[in-house]
Amino acid sequence: MRVDEKARRTGSEVTLDMSPEEFRQWGHRTIDWLADYLASPESYRVLSQVHPGMVRDALPAAPPSDPEPMEAVFQDLDRIILPGITHWNHPDFYAYFSSTASGPGILGELLTAGFNVNAMLWKTSPAATELEEMVLDWLRQMIGLPEEFRGVVYDTASVSTFHALVAARGSVRDWDVREKGLSGPDAPRLRLYTSVQAHSSVEKAAIAMGLGRQGVSKIVVDDQYRMNPYALEAAIESDRAGGWTPFAVVATVGTTSTTSLDPVPAIADISARHGLWLHVDAAYAGAAAMLPERQDVRAGCDRADSYVVNPHKWMFTPVDFSALYCRRPEALKAAFSLVPAYLSTPEGDTVTNFMDYGIQLGRRFRALKLWMVIRYFGVEGLRARIREHIRLAGLFRSWVRDDPAFDLAAPTPFSTVCFRLKGTDADNRDLLGRINASGKAFLSHTELDGRYTLRFTVGNVRTTEEHVRRAWELIQSLA
Repeated sequence: MRVDEKARRTGSEVTLDMSPEEFRQWGHRTIDWLADYLASPESYRVLSQVHPGMVRDALPAAPPSDPEPMEAVFQDLDRIILPGITHWNHPDFYAYFSSTASGPGILGELLTAGFNVNAMLWKTSPAATELEEMVLDWLRQMIGLPEEFRGVVYDTASVSTFHALVAARGSVRDWDVREKGLSGPDAPRLRLYTSVQAHSSVEKAAIAMGLGRQGVSKIVVDDQYRMNPYALEAAIESDRAGGWTPFAVVATVGTTSTTSLDPVPAIADISARHGLWLHVDAAYAGAAAMLPERQDVRAGCDRADSYVVNPHKWMFTPVDFSALYCRRPEALKAAFSLVPAYLSTPEGDTVTNFMDYGIQLGRRFRALKLWMVIRYFGVEGLRARIREHIRLAGLFRSWVRDDPAFDLAAPTPFSTVCFRLKGTDADNRDLLGRINASGKAFLSHTELDGRYTLRFTVGNVRTTEEHVRRAWELIQSLA
């Protein structure tokens, strides 16, 4: 037994952390393990094939009372944990919106864990605050937002959207919601607007904010699953006449089911005309705004009050990382800033204290990993990979279009293809089940016009044309 391990097992002495020598040993082992994992993804089934309870049943019901060797931990990692992993980092992961943990991003996470800072105040780690400000300004430039937009990092777009809508709620005239809340006979009945294709996080935010599901008006879409602006304006006018107080509109650039683009310029006109806060959810497709040839992704977004994009979706940054931009960051600060004596600092307004811009106090140093990703790939490198994903999706779409056994179910503006096997919903459900059970590819589904529809999304930085071709051949063979 090594001396340092014996020391940590001795009850009569103070138990210290893993020694630097042991940390170096297992750090090398961990990096080697991850390098092997990333080098041979095809050796794993993409979707975990375990049954409910299998992982938990394989683990002890009670924690260990004595220290256990790291070798045993790694053995259980291979034996128990790995079979229960669905491999989001696999090049044949085509479900949802795939999230790539790239090499520089993984190393950034490692450093973040090592530093273990809480970026709540500038003084609790100045580099964390100032790097977050700078890297978000880099990203702002990359996606073409105006200079007045200021960014804040949260974990996911659901949380970013929640914060944006709370800021919007605080901007309601003639009612101090921060002090009075939304209860009482004189409180306004607030309503926000989004399309029937918007992400569920909009409705969840309304529930959490006290608006309830009745506080959300879901606007119909056109034949390309984009919000109908005429229906939006009619709903606003009808609600005003009915005693509601409209306060916000959420437009989506890259809807979850089909990645459609709501007509943001027209929605911005309506929002401005009625004095409503406009939030743009570009969590997935916002990364495509980096492409000079895709100015349609930017159209109207410069007029938004808030805008969210997730680098952990299509910029090869490990989960989690969501960037919320506000045109008027003071509205966000007014909604959330609350400074007790124990958090006051002498720097005052000369610095940014990010705790003022959200509900959470503890904040991870997330900016470090995006900084490393951008520096490693460069803007042109990121653009090239996004273009390739769009090309691969177009190739897959052409194969679906040319096969008489399948139908395309929606436009493909980015790298997501919605399609169906000609037949019943049960046929399509069965096909998806067999694809995913094969372990060779993982797809997800949605419902469009009441029909069960398959989704194929290209988003992993390691996915090649050969991967996509093999996935299509698998789909054809199982159909």
